[in-house]
Amino acid sequence: MKIFVVNCGSSSLKYQLIDMENESVLAKGLCERIGIEGSKLTHTPSGGEKFEKETPMPSHKDAIKLVLEALTDKDHGVIENTDDITAVGHRVLHGGNIYTDSIQVNDDVKKVIRECFDLGPLHNPANLIGIEACEAAMPGKPNIAVFDTAFGMSMKEKAYLYAIPSEYYEKYKVRRYGFHGTSHKFVSGEAIKFGGLDPKTAKVIVCHLGNGASISASIGGKCVDTSMGLTPLEGLIMGTRSGDIDPAVLQFICNHENIDVNEMLTILNKKSGILGMSGGISSDFRDVGKAADEGNEKAKNALEAFRYRVAKYIGAYAAAMNGVDAIAFTAGVGENDKEARKLICEEYLGYLGVKIDDDANNVRGKNAVISAPDSKVKVMLLPTNEELAIARETLEIVSK
Repeated sequence: MKIFVVNCGSSSLKYQLIDMENESVLAKGLCERIGIEGSKLTHTPSGGEKFEKETPMPSHKDAIKLVLEALTDKDHGVIENTDDITAVGHRVLHGGNIYTDSIQVNDDVKKVIRECFDLGPLHNPANLIGIEACEAAMPGKPNIAVFDTAFGMSMKEKAYLYAIPSEYYEKYKVRRYGFHGTSHKFVSGEAIKFGGLDPKTAKVIVCHLGNGASISASIGGKCVDTSMGLTPLEGLIMGTRSGDIDPAVLQFICNHENIDVNEMLTILNKKSGILGMSGGISSDFRDVGKAADEGNEKAKNALEAFRYRVAKYIGAYAAAMNGVDAIAFTAGVGENDKEARKLICEEYLGYLGVKIDDDANNVRGKNAVISAPDSKVKVMLLPTNEELAIARETLEIVSK
């Protein structure tokens, strides 16, 4: 069976075609600048040469058509025709409090995705456009919505309710949802398998650290708590997002700068995080790290604050689960920054009995146990693979 995985942004479309017999990627690619001048398709078949095509893509429907043409092309295609595609798996950001699992798309599912536009204004509209574009291009082909918020739906009320008047939850479903759910579910499952842990009782903390960053706690693969909230703004310090902040800061700055709350939220989402803390050096942790090494105090403070916040959440989640069996690092920073992993663990987590093996930690982008043999908690590096996770979810549903 071959699963076509689609991840639509407002002006982009990432895709992979995965053969589920051996979970190998047959082809992957990206459509950029959809609806904008300079649209471009980059298509890479497994074992073949990269193919690029600049051509107008007025809509996602046009982009999907180009992708399917590339996948079936006689020179750089990997399938005969779209009949070889079993189903399409779509990353969908927000399913509100309706969907706790992935589901085959129908009119009711699309209605819920629309109703969540205000909860995911940058993603849900594009996700729905991608679904409808695939429906138009391949009538009758099963489309599966894999919700980024689904993993967090197993949290209990004590973890997901905010301490605000209950009417706002009852009227608007204002609660903690959590994001990066597909990644957290995948990595927590891999941690159980790779670490040889009990699949029913394993207490795992996943640190998804990148430009967007979040942490989750799970027991037996079920989410207990997660750092992002109603939106991806809550939680850790990130590349451009502030993470946790006293809400009164918004009012204070709005009053002093004569701006409204919408502009303030733009600042918190796009101009804060390590970008803002470093004085505007960069939202890229590598650039900020270079500046810190060169003696820039703001850059140094930003990175130290980031690591401190990560450690605080790990400590909180160890308490929430009354223990922890494994800590897994993933995503761009988690997979590639050995110094950050070492400092987080050694500066703050010694009380848990965490010990890092420097030789084992000298690794990037592959599954590895990086803790010392006598560490009381297994610490792992586990690359995330959201596309494969979506493909697995899709296959499970269409195989029922």
